[in-house]
Amino acid sequence: MSDRSAIEWTEATWNPTTGCDRVSSGCDNCYALTLAKRLKAMGSPKYQADGDPRTSGPGFGLTVHPEALTVPFGWKSPRTVFVNSMSDLFHARVPLDYVRRVFDVIAETPQHTYQVLTKRARRLRQVSNRLQWPTNLWMGVSVESAKELPRVDDLRQVPAAVKFLSCEPLLGPLEGLELTAIDWVIAGGESGPGHRSMDAMWVSQIRDTCREAEVPFFFKQWGGRTPKAGGRELEGRTWDDMPSRQLALPAS
Repeated sequence: MSDRSAIEWTEATWNPTTGCDRVSSGCDNCYALTLAKRLKAMGSPKYQADGDPRTSGPGFGLTVHPEALTVPFGWKSPRTVFVNSMSDLFHARVPLDYVRRVFDVIAETPQHTYQVLTKRARRLRQVSNRLQWPTNLWMGVSVESAKELPRVDDLRQVPAAVKFLSCEPLLGPLEGLELTAIDWVIAGGESGPGHRSMDAMWVSQIRDTCREAEVPFFFKQWGGRTPKAGGRELEGRTWDDMPSRQLALPAS
């Protein structure tokens, strides 16, 4: 958990679970996997469980942290919170009852806006009708390549107040991207050692698709050796559009 975040599209992070496993090519250079290894070596108690070396790594075994459920109640000022920057709430080994507890905390702290992002779109869809969806919860899926476009169809079936896509790290063009019932799109390149390059045309196509569909578009970064190495400008300007929080309010 961090009371403040350097991620451009959020303000704070909250990790009621930690750890994960690779499920697609977007996971190949996972920043969280590298950070978990470092945190384990530093003795951080949340990162002592090791994951399967074939899909995870040191300090990155899936772990639930019930003690972290009280954290949002201590934040005095409203903020936008990225849930599980170091995990995936819809990982198969996160019990559904625990997901419900996380959703309960979100519902009980309506002054905050929560952003949940998953690559497990199928499980998300399968359990979505067994959850009570708070209006201050934004639900997103990662779509790093055209191969993962079916995740968008899964997301469309979820009764979240705001639905968004994270096209990061963008690894190829998203030909056929359809934004019906999608409220926001984030795009960005990969950063860190071994980062894979991103073609400007891929980003421009997503931006143009968002414009045509009147969906807010947020360009996070070009990527490179460090997250800020390539800057954030696309065609001479930054793109920081966000969905209106009014979208999350129930109809009067």
